[in-house]
Amino acid sequence: MNIISPTTNPQTAVPTAPSNPPQIGAEFNNFLQLLTAQLRNQDPLSPADSTQFVEQLATFSSLEQQVKSNASLETIATMMGDLHAIVASEWLGQTVSVESSWVPFEGEPVEFSADIPQGIDHAILTVKNNSGDEVWSSVLDPDATSYTWQGQNLDSELLPQGIYQFGVDLYRGDEFAGAVAPRIITTVTDIANENGTLKFGTSSKLTTDLENVRKVGG
Repeated sequence: MNIISPTTNPQTAVPTAPSNPPQIGAEFNNFLQLLTAQLRNQDPLSPADSTQFVEQLATFSSLEQQVKSNASLETIATMMGDLHAIVASEWLGQTVSVESSWVPFEGEPVEFSADIPQGIDHAILTVKNNSGDEVWSSVLDPDATSYTWQGQNLDSELLPQGIYQFGVDLYRGDEFAGAVAPRIITTVTDIANENGTLKFGTSSKLTTDLENVRKVGG
C-alpha cells in the first residue's frame, strides 16, 4: 500500500511520459542472439526446416509485443499514481460523510447524517453492541441535516469504547417503510493507493473507497 503524502502539490503532480524509452528485457535479447547464431551457423546444404523457422519468428514477435505491453503498463501505472496524488490533494483534511452501519466509538460523540426520503414521518436510530444487544434508541427528525449520539446507553451511562452497529428505521405513520445506514461525519486523514483503488482513512477510524465518500458543506 502506497501512502500518499498530505503535502502533495496538485500543480506539480501532473502525469508525464518517461524521459527514456523502455528497455527490452534480457529474455528478448537472449532470444535474438540465439536465433541470429542459428541462422549464421546452419548448414547451407541442410538449412533449418521452414516450419520451425516460422515458429521461431512467431515466438520472436510474441515476445517483442509482450515486452512492449509490459512497458506500456508500467507507464500507465505511473500516470495513475500521479492522478491519485491530484485527487488526494482535493480530499485530505476535508469534512466528509461515510456510509457505514458499523461505527467505532472512542469516547467522543458520534456525529452522523442519514439519507431519509421525502414522505417519511419519523425515523428511529437503534444502536447495538457487538453482541447484538440494543444499547440505545432515539427518534430522529427527518428534516434535520445531522444528528449526534453521545455514546450513552438507555440508562444514560457512557458506554465503553468499541464497535457499535447503527441502524435507522423509517416510518410513514405507523407503517414500517424500510431502513437506511447512517453516514458518519468525519475528516479525511490519509489516502492510499491499494492495487489501483483509492482508500480513504478518516479521523473516525473508518476506511472506505472513493465512491462511498461525500463532502459535507461543500
